[in-house]
Amino acid sequence: MSFLDKVAPTPPMGWNSFDCYGSAVTEEEFKANVDVMAEVLKPHGWEYAVVDFCWSHPDPGPCHNPHQGVGFCPMLHCDEQGRLVPAPNRFPSSANGAGFKPLADYVHGKGLKFGIHIMRGIPYQVAFEDMLVCNRTVRAKDIALLDSICPWLNHMRGVDVAKPEGQAYYDSLFELYASWGVDFVKVDDILADGMADSDGPYHAAEIEAIGKAIEKCGRPMVLSLSPGDAPRSAAHHVVEHANMWRMSSDFWDDWKKLKRMFDLAHWWTPHRRAGRWPDADMLPIGRLSKRGPKGPERDSWFTAAERETLMTLWTIFRSPLMFGGALVDLDEATKRLLTTDVVLEVGIHGDGGEQLLREDPLCVWVAGDSRDESAKYVALFNLGDESMTANFSLADHGLPVDSATNLWTGEPLEIADAKISAEIAPHGCLYLKLR
Repeated sequence: MSFLDKVAPTPPMGWNSFDCYGSAVTEEEFKANVDVMAEVLKPHGWEYAVVDFCWSHPDPGPCHNPHQGVGFCPMLHCDEQGRLVPAPNRFPSSANGAGFKPLADYVHGKGLKFGIHIMRGIPYQVAFEDMLVCNRTVRAKDIALLDSICPWLNHMRGVDVAKPEGQAYYDSLFELYASWGVDFVKVDDILADGMADSDGPYHAAEIEAIGKAIEKCGRPMVLSLSPGDAPRSAAHHVVEHANMWRMSSDFWDDWKKLKRMFDLAHWWTPHRRAGRWPDADMLPIGRLSKRGPKGPERDSWFTAAERETLMTLWTIFRSPLMFGGALVDLDEATKRLLTTDVVLEVGIHGDGGEQLLREDPLCVWVAGDSRDESAKYVALFNLGDESMTANFSLADHGLPVDSATNLWTGEPLEIADAKISAEIAPHGCLYLKLR
């Protein structure tokens, strides 16, 4: 059995530091958010707390992509084997070789799981200095692919995993992460170049090498690949080698990006199965960009209707749910979106979520319930810019119904002749459980 079949039988749910702290989260900030997560979200199924992006950088500042300057200034923190470790000025508990283990222990002590973001490859500073890696048995220049460069961050170079020594380097990374107690790894600059409808670069060999390293390390870890758009030409490969993969480039609180996600979700639906989850990216709701990375510090620019549409699509499609807002600033409206169990349960226990109808501005998705054959979930979305009266015949689509409940309000909906007729706000939705 592959490690992919041992983790993430349902879409992972968690909190990631990127949307609110960019590349600059500190240990104190991370712990404060974990405390809220354990108290408020954990009872509703949320479990992964993930440190995103550039944790080895000593002073990234409020910058989306903090490049190293001339002379590798500032130097990233590495151990004696050329493996990145947390910057101790930002993560004090990592000092003296402790790495992320103390922070992982803190997260585990709260009954949660711990995750990290990493960049594909080997640090360029390590390759430039030709350090001895892999228990000081391999020269870095012998495995570094110096022309394999991330287009948006200059810290790393690719690894030649066709060589046994290249695989050994990835093995050494995941041995370290296993010793820290890592449960979730988000690997960046490996899936695509972040351009819409991209067909690459898709680093298949390094994806496979990372999977082998996870198998060898002896600790189950969820493998998440980033960024998107995931190349459709690689659909078969990514399903065989990852638990999660990004369908789009970074998703933010912009209606155009949300509307596009309906097309992406529809396309990727046939490639979704237990342990293999097309990822619609983080939930940019609540308080965002406290220190970058996108726009000013703000409450989400999504309207209330758009926020419900976001959560409705993500759950009925069964995307992973990674909340991106600052939990320490959690407001009641956002808390409701994250803790309405009847909505979250569609993502956890849904069966076969798929687009049933697309006649713009109306889009209809339907899903079953793996626990209850008599139940169906139906979501009607208004993708238009004006209010609409949605008229939809359940009977015409083989959906006989005795009762219907609005999942967001808990109120029953009266249905005559197996037909739904309802007013839906611009960019809004109606989310129903049918029996």
